[in-house]
Order: sequence, then structure tokens, then C-alpha cells
Amino acid sequence: MAKEQLLYKNLAKYYDLVYSDKNYKEESEKIERLIEKYKKTKGKKLLDVACGSGKHLQHFSKKYSCTGIDLNKNILDEAKKKIKKVRFKQGNMINFKLNEKFDIITCLFSSIGYVKTYDNLKKTLKNFYAHLNQGGVVLIQPWFTSTQWNKSTAHLQTYEGEKIKISRMAYSSIKSKNISVMEMHYLIGENKKGVKHFIEKHEMGLFEIKKFLKIMKEVGFDSRHLSKAMGRGIYIGIKKE
Repeated sequence: MAKEQLLYKNLAKYYDLVYSDKNYKEESEKIERLIEKYKKTKGKKLLDVACGSGKHLQHFSKKYSCTGIDLNKNILDEAKKKIKKVRFKQGNMINFKLNEKFDIITCLFSSIGYVKTYDNLKKTLKNFYAHLNQGGVVLIQPWFTSTQWNKSTAHLQTYEGEKIKISRMAYSSIKSKNISVMEMHYLIGENKKGVKHFIEKHEMGLFEIKKFLKIMKEVGFDSRHLSKAMGRGIYIGIKKE
């Protein structure tokens, strides 16, 4: 039976190995250029929501005063091991309360899809808005839309290190009109430990661009969608001064 999001929980120690081919440095530099273009405040306080293992924050922390927040303790523990000058908090993006405001909020790597419904999306965007200084900017990297989602397909990802080998086979499907499903099978082989098999399931909301922008506007953001930025595009919202 597939368990929910094991890679952020029990398998968190393998997270960076699975995504070892991801160029966090290049992505972070692109995000920083967008921040400097759209941010209206002079402040440098950044909140990375759904920060995962902190790989973007490793780069952001060279320029900004950073806080990372994530739902899962295990993945935060991995982040804390590698980054010392960033504060980390545990919380749900829908309703976290930090009693402070930021100049920049980022929500990257399609993590916004985990809120699943438009109702939760609106609550999340309201929460981001409440945690921003006036003139501050939010940058959200989306998951797929329903028309972009390629269901009934298989995907293979591998990692081969000296002591650990990982194979991840994912199969995409759809639960409803607006919810995608990825079932992922891991084979993890470690020297002197053998091979283990894990199955996890990810359910993520398929949010349409026009509706996403409409909700951002309703919340109060001056918003736009840059379709050619960051692969799947990026949503940018500015809290009006």
C-alpha cells in the first residue's frame, strides 16, 4: 500500500540524492533576478515556504535574511544539518502563523500543488499576503494545469553513488478533474544493508492559470504569470503599497 509523501518523511535522508541533478544554484539566481525586478521594499527578509531540504535557501541566504518553513519534521532535520544561518520552522502553508512579516516569500518546486483545492489555495494566498510587508513580493512556482497533466505515463529517475543506488519509477494518473496522482516506487540499495522497496503517493491540485490569477487578485495582489520562466512558469504577486 502506498504511503503519503514518504520522501519528505521516512525517506527524507535520500531526498537530495534523488534530486541530485537539479540545478538549485541556477534556479536561485533566476529567482533572485525576479525578486530584484518586482520587490518594492528595501528589506531583505525572505521566507521560503515548503523549503524542503533547504537547497534553495543555501543560495538565498548569501543575499537575504532567511527563514524556511515546511510541514514535515524529517525534511527540516535534513535542512538544519546543512545550513546553520537560516531559521527553520515547522508549519502548514495554509495556516502557519509566524507573527512577523517578510519582504519576499517564495514557494518553489511546485509545492503549491499540495494544497490540492481552490479553497485551500485561496487560504494559502491569504496567508502569504498576511505575512508580507507592503511592497513585498511572492513568487510561486506552479504544478501542472489539467491540460498540461500527462496521465497514464511512466517516468524513471535514477541515482548511482559509490555506496547507494536509487531507482524511482513513477506512474501518473488522475483522481478527479483537478487532482493529479503520482504513485512512486523506490528501490534503494545500500552497501552492507541490501535493497529495500518503498511505495509512496502524491496528490496535487491542477490549478488553471486564469483562476489562479483571479484568486491572487481577490486576495489583494498585483499579480502576473510569467509563462516562460522557471520551466512551468511562475506566479508573481506584489502586495500593493
